[in-house]
Amino acid sequence: MDSKIENDLMSEIHLNQIQAKVYLLVTCYGKMSPQTISEKLKISKDDAENTAKDLMNFGAFIDISETEYEAMHPRFTVVNMYRRMCERENIEFKRNKIVDSIGVVLEKPYDDARTK
Repeated sequence: MDSKIENDLMSEIHLNQIQAKVYLLVTCYGKMSPQTISEKLKISKDDAENTAKDLMNFGAFIDISETEYEAMHPRFTVVNMYRRMCERENIEFKRNKIVDSIGVVLEKPYDDARTK
């Protein structure tokens, strides 16, 4: 996946690198377990699990079962994550073109992963 999007997620939404990678992985390839996330990204299963939980708290993921996480539609989740970051960091929430563009770019791979 595009490292520009990963960098934008880190700079605009203040995700760390692992959070950005996990978010992109699940958004672009569909629901997966922490085990699968850890294998694909070469991180520990605990890191995968904790990161997925962080992303749930940020409004990006839902847990569809006890063992699987799913991303919600990127047009909504990217703005939700940005809004929550603004609240956490006491930054005024206003339209952010970079954040909007992340959602637009991720829309096709998101839809493609869910209409196999």
